[in-house]
Amino acid sequence: MDKIDAKILIVDDDQDVLLAAKLFLKQHFNIVHTEKEPDNIPNLLAVENYDVILLDMNFSKDATSGKEGFHWLNVILEIDPAAVVIFITGYGDIELAVQGIKQGATNFLLKPWENKKLLATITANLKVRESKKELENLRSRQKVMMADQDQSYADIIGTSPAMNQVLGSVQKVAKTDANVLILGENGTGKELIARAIHKASNRSNEVFISVDLGAISESLFESELFGFKKGAFTDAKEDRAGRFEAAHKGTIFLDEIGNLSLGLQSKLLSVLQNRKVVRLGTNKEIPIDVRLVCATNMPLYQMVNENKFRQDLLYRINTVEVKVPPLRDRLEDLPDLIDHFLKIYGKKYNQSAKRVSPSTMKRLEKHTWPGNIRELQHAVERAVIMSESNVLEPHDFFLSQMDDNKTTDITTPSMNLEETEKMLIRKVIDKHGGNISKAAKELGLTRASLYRRLEKYGI
Repeated sequence: MDKIDAKILIVDDDQDVLLAAKLFLKQHFNIVHTEKEPDNIPNLLAVENYDVILLDMNFSKDATSGKEGFHWLNVILEIDPAAVVIFITGYGDIELAVQGIKQGATNFLLKPWENKKLLATITANLKVRESKKELENLRSRQKVMMADQDQSYADIIGTSPAMNQVLGSVQKVAKTDANVLILGENGTGKELIARAIHKASNRSNEVFISVDLGAISESLFESELFGFKKGAFTDAKEDRAGRFEAAHKGTIFLDEIGNLSLGLQSKLLSVLQNRKVVRLGTNKEIPIDVRLVCATNMPLYQMVNENKFRQDLLYRINTVEVKVPPLRDRLEDLPDLIDHFLKIYGKKYNQSAKRVSPSTMKRLEKHTWPGNIRELQHAVERAVIMSESNVLEPHDFFLSQMDDNKTTDITTPSMNLEETEKMLIRKVIDKHGGNISKAAKELGLTRASLYRRLEKYGI
């Protein structure tokens, strides 16, 4: 019989109990450790991650209060909140064992035990361990997402009239559950606005799930957004919730919604109307409660007239519209934005504090910024990397052939932006030794978006 891949720890002051338990359990589990001295528990947990811990309730001679067991239970749970602890107790201590379960123990086992009972109890509680670990992972992910939301919200910079109008709209709409459509050119910070809406909403303590619809192929659309059942298709090796289920009680942000085909628009509309999803491979409807925020840089109203975007879907997603201005319409914010990025990249590349000269600022203010905040961010990062001076001059920004009258053909700046992006992608990938996940995270891209750029630039 194959052994179960699990690690078991038994803590008891009776050497005979430890020996008997180990001899039996070694036949069924890969790793079985025994320990007579409870004082060694912290050291054991520091080097090993046990799936089940059997813990005696009393260690001192003639002790019957169970206080020692409760003490070490608390120690274990403080070190590993997902620990599964089974109390070992005598018949007279059952009431204490039940009290221990209320304080965090998972189960109790009576001495002397039958081997079948011992095995069954441990095996059943291995499933509890998995559930606890999944819950801890979920909590950890949520903490990361919340920290990410806080950081992103803090990154909204701007006191210009155009941005004050946007932030005013955010405050008004955030406390409602109205669907929001964020419009704006590429690189204007639409996702930051979406996160700001979530942060100021009544759902701020729940998850924010961001979905780049432009990075999801038609064949993966339903499985990614609605989930699937094990065996629904070749690679479906386990049941998995989709993005809508993951966003339950929170906010789901659908970026690049204008890229959806008419067929996918129809499927999305059905979910939004019914507030239910059906995982691939099942017929079971799963209710969802999500706040919907969408964004696009595409002319949806024109697309409706051209029968490229469903009018009923547009009505569904745009209860309130928020238009994010391009950088050229909020140049009052340019100094603060530049200072913000200088601090970020100065710290990132361990550079001394840098600033831009007055002549540089004047020249940057004359640039049309077709790539908006994203272009500015890349331009500042490149300047920090390439300049050896603490004062950045116009030539450090490589914005060649800039027209002081703002009539420059945007083709040249666009090419410069592409060259900048290509250089930065190569640099970050090299920095992380070719690790795409880490590189994408640092660049603020999804893995799919980074792969598209690698293919585009032939990297």
